[in-house]
Amino acid sequence: MSLRHFFLAFLLFLSPLAQAQEAALEPLEIITSSGTHLFSVEVMRTDETRARGLMYRRYMAPDRGMLFDFKREASVAMWMKNTYLSLDMVFIDKACLVINVAENTEPLSERIIPSVGPVVSVLELNAGTAQRIGLKVGDHLRHSLFKQP
Repeated sequence: MSLRHFFLAFLLFLSPLAQAQEAALEPLEIITSSGTHLFSVEVMRTDETRARGLMYRRYMAPDRGMLFDFKREASVAMWMKNTYLSLDMVFIDKACLVINVAENTEPLSERIIPSVGPVVSVLELNAGTAQRIGLKVGDHLRHSLFKQP
């Protein structure tokens, strides 16, 4: 085996390992008037992972999501550049409360989707999930990222 082939094989071996580490799932609960809804989420904690988000993905299981940790409270803006999935974006404040929801976002759009106020996190779910679970402004989330009351 040439050095080039060895290097390519090594990269192919590392790639799934790196993806598996990035894709580590964490439990998240959304509490709405219809009950507690359980999801498994990937948490984006770095600038690099937050910038990539769900770009280029073609599928996300119905019970999955992506949680963006912004580390501090601030107004944020999201977009759908290079994102093929239509999403519901849930904007979450430091009290773990939903402050706004952008439903059924347009895939591949560069339109800015802002929070309506300061948030510490944004949760992305498959489009239609917010309506299916009855998610409303003021609903509560539970995840280790947030201090629980």
